[in-house]
Amino acid sequence: MHHDMGGKMVPFAGYEMPVQFEGINVEHETVRLALGVFDVSHMGEFWVEGPDAFELVQRLTTNDVAALYEGKVQYTCFPNGKGGIVDDLLVYKFSDTKYLLVVNAANIDKDWAWVNANNTRGVKLTNASDATSQLAVQGPKALEAMQALTNETITDMEYYTFKVLEFAGVKNVLFSTTGYTGAGGCEIYFEHADAEKIYKAVLEAGKPFGIKPIGLAARDTLRLEMGFCLYGNDINDTTSPIEAGLGWITKFVENNPFTDRALLEKQKAEGVDKMLKAFELTDKGIPRQHYEICDAAGNTIGEVTSGTMSPMLKKGIGMGYVPKSHSKLGTEIFIKVRDKLVPAVIVKLPFYKG
Repeated sequence: MHHDMGGKMVPFAGYEMPVQFEGINVEHETVRLALGVFDVSHMGEFWVEGPDAFELVQRLTTNDVAALYEGKVQYTCFPNGKGGIVDDLLVYKFSDTKYLLVVNAANIDKDWAWVNANNTRGVKLTNASDATSQLAVQGPKALEAMQALTNETITDMEYYTFKVLEFAGVKNVLFSTTGYTGAGGCEIYFEHADAEKIYKAVLEAGKPFGIKPIGLAARDTLRLEMGFCLYGNDINDTTSPIEAGLGWITKFVENNPFTDRALLEKQKAEGVDKMLKAFELTDKGIPRQHYEICDAAGNTIGEVTSGTMSPMLKKGIGMGYVPKSHSKLGTEIFIKVRDKLVPAVIVKLPFYKG
């Protein structure tokens, strides 16, 4: 279907994926202003079930799983025991004894090994990644358009909640008001066998609203405009959640004995030497990953972890780790673009306010 719709295909995490269809800017704007559909079937899905399911997920993730209710989703991460991050992920609570973990495609094997290695109480684990397809329908018109495909009310669903329902004539579809664009919408999980049927139904239902298939490139520019971290760019095995600005998903509450708690609590109390910060260029240029971040004297003080030309703001935006001395809002830094120092300023996220 991607080939038929003119998708430009590239290898990604062991899959053949569409990087773009019509073009990055038009696809990006379609999602911001109307709705678009991403095929994100490459993502990983692990079921965690049994009497000790809660204990395992609580111990492995930084957020407080006890705060979840049935039908609620949580963004969180796996700390790696050395202050770094194994992966960032979503936790879906079905019950006290049943959770779904949704992980990044490139990390499926690593995450599966990590969860199994820490499963000390015989919790039932199922890697459903190879059996599960996922579509992300994102944009302000997404829920309104998708309502035509189910009898259950979805237009009033709160952000980060889910339902299991009949969708496009297919039973037991997981419908979740989550996404990686900041534009609203949903993510829909179902078995591979139903993928083509559901994909076609989604495109048909979205037609009156101007739906378009969207590629990986626009997914990246959309998430960056919101300041959402990308594993492998902005977070990895050597960056801590505190350094990455993910203190809000690192909950030092009672009865949350997660991996690395003591170390991360110390970092929060004492501060860290480097921090992931957002910046906007104040002159012409496009920041790219690995470009040097410099001070006024031209000394290298960090590097860009993610960068692009914002399709909505029409200016260069990016993120990178900088020392504490250059982390305050309004601080001027310089990005080395083709041997030229381009001025930039530290700003507050998200870049795009909508």
